[in-house]
Amino acid sequence: MTKPLAVSLPHDLGKAEAMRRLKTGLARIGAEFGAFFAVSEETWIGDRLYFRVHLLKQEACGTIDVGEDDVRVELMLPWLLARLAQGAQTLLQKRGALLLEKK
Repeated sequence: MTKPLAVSLPHDLGKAEAMRRLKTGLARIGAEFGAFFAVSEETWIGDRLYFRVHLLKQEACGTIDVGEDDVRVELMLPWLLARLAQGAQTLLQKRGALLLEKK
C-alpha cells in the first residue's frame, strides 16, 4: 500500500470562498483534462470532500479538507501512479494555488 500524497495549500479567502472556488474549479479541471482525468465520485460532508477519480485508466481516491486559511488534499494513488507522485504533487500545488489565488 502506498502512502497518501498530501498537499497543503495556504489561502486568505476564508472557508466559504475557498469551498465555492473548489466546487467550481473541480468541474473546470475535469473538462480541461477530460482525456486523462475524470471524477467518478464527489461527496461533500461539511468542510470535507471525499472523491474518487480515474487518472490514466487508474483509480485513485482522496479527501480535501477546507479550512479558514488552508486547504489540505490527500490522495491515495495506485502503485503505478504513486511512482509519478512527485509530478502529481507539483501539479496539485500549482493548480491549487491558481484556484485559491485571491482576485
